[in-house]
Amino acid sequence: KRIVAGVNVKEGSTLSDVLKLLKVKKVSEIKNIVPAITNSNNSLEGQLQPAIYSFESGTSISAKISQMLAAFKSASETLKLAPFDKYSIYQVLTIASLIQVEGDVNDFSKVARVIYNRLKINMPLQLNSSVQYGINLRGQIALSKKATTIDTPYNTYLHTGLPPTPICNPSAAAILAAMRPAQGDWLYFITVKPKDTRFTSDFKIFSDWNTEYNSNLAKGLFK
Repeated sequence: KRIVAGVNVKEGSTLSDVLKLLKVKKVSEIKNIVPAITNSNNSLEGQLQPAIYSFESGTSISAKISQMLAAFKSASETLKLAPFDKYSIYQVLTIASLIQVEGDVNDFSKVARVIYNRLKINMPLQLNSSVQYGINLRGQIALSKKATTIDTPYNTYLHTGLPPTPICNPSAAAILAAMRPAQGDWLYFITVKPKDTRFTSDFKIFSDWNTEYNSNLAKGLFK
């Protein structure tokens, strides 16, 4: 009576991705579902626990989403998801979602520190992942200068502070990194080539690395 293959909610997936998996055509089908973490946007983004789910035939969309939210709540309690520094639980979750998309798991805690360091000095986060989320261009390696001028609440080039909601369903590792950032003064990071992510507090060094990244991108190293 259950779906054998199941529904695989992957780490880094979004609410939109999950709705596609569930073959939801109208967002109104989930309109009245209460998020696990209360937020001003009443958003479910970031709160659908990555896992493989199976459902009995005839299970409603609301019931399926509710099961994912319940799994998230349980996982959050296990991880002891809590406020960090001056940031609320929801903001920590939002930071975890940025970490998930921006970094490799081995660098999560360093990426977290860059985010906190920038927030501390009111420096725009300038994260491509959030811009891409806001204009529905997720998954692209490069981001055009034109894209960074499109004004959405998720454009962290134009707006300081955190985006209004998470941008994906983060993994346990990303959530832990958001609560346990590495120690460092880094303000910049860039993946110069696959498996080569570098961190610095010096903009000149970052600019040199950015030139190296553009060269590697042109060479097709990111394909």
